[in-house]
Amino acid sequence: MPSFKSSHTQFIKAKAHELGFQSCGIAKAEFLEDVAPKLEEWLATNQHGQMDYMDNHFDKRLDPTLLVPGAKSVISLAYNYYPAKDLSTNGSYKLAKYAYGEDYHFVIKDKLKELFSAIENEVGAVEGRVFVDSAPVMERQWAARSGLGWLGKNTLLLSKQKGSFFFLAEIILDLELDYDTPATNHCGTCTKCIDACPTEAISHEGLVNASQCISYFTIELKDELPASVKGQFEDWMFGCDICQDVCPWNRFSVAHSEPRFTPHPDLAHVTKGDWQELTEEVFGKLFKKSAVKRTKFTGLKRNIRFLT
Repeated sequence: MPSFKSSHTQFIKAKAHELGFQSCGIAKAEFLEDVAPKLEEWLATNQHGQMDYMDNHFDKRLDPTLLVPGAKSVISLAYNYYPAKDLSTNGSYKLAKYAYGEDYHFVIKDKLKELFSAIENEVGAVEGRVFVDSAPVMERQWAARSGLGWLGKNTLLLSKQKGSFFFLAEIILDLELDYDTPATNHCGTCTKCIDACPTEAISHEGLVNASQCISYFTIELKDELPASVKGQFEDWMFGCDICQDVCPWNRFSVAHSEPRFTPHPDLAHVTKGDWQELTEEVFGKLFKKSAVKRTKFTGLKRNIRFLT
């Protein structure tokens, strides 16, 4: 007869899949001792650029019990966003695939709340919190510990079965569960992501200098874009998928089935000329609930000017 711990674990994983999550893995909530020195060095060498929030809450990033007192488990979840049609192949300026539809924070937070409520209905009151890229949580490290995949040389989580085009989310709670085994690394000697990065942001040591990444330049950087990287963006105006597009494991990516990730129908037909003449009204229509709003109309126009 299964223990309560095992039955609770089985229930959570079954419910997660029912809600549309691709994968669900669980790790013991404990201090990330092996991650601490790498994070410290990455911050000390200013590889986070102007992302000052990465320098905040250092201890909380490494210790989930500081986010949820008494935490025993970190549930990691993956949610597919790979589109049926790659809009970056239409000859126009490019958007990262994750930003085609509605902002993932809203979509996944709704599902996490539903999952958390289901857990409480099943096991009783628990203390916990849900996270979607919105708090100091080392989501890729926790996902790797819970067996969802391994950290590739581009520092993204890779899965042999699913590639890397998925969002990560977490539930940290004070419930003891069965823990999964970390996945092994399957990058081998492949350096396609390193070789393909136009701004050489990825090192052979498996580190990404975020301050040199096209995604950082087009989303996070608030200043004018530096002349030193002019001509290196390969038409990416918001985010970048280059290191994912060239990854051999992404040949296993399949189209998502989330209606809220469907892009605005006009997005596939906007030409470079249209983007250059973009108005705030059209921006608001195309990206009504999109993550692109993060860079604002002025930021996207800045990026487009830089590409022309």
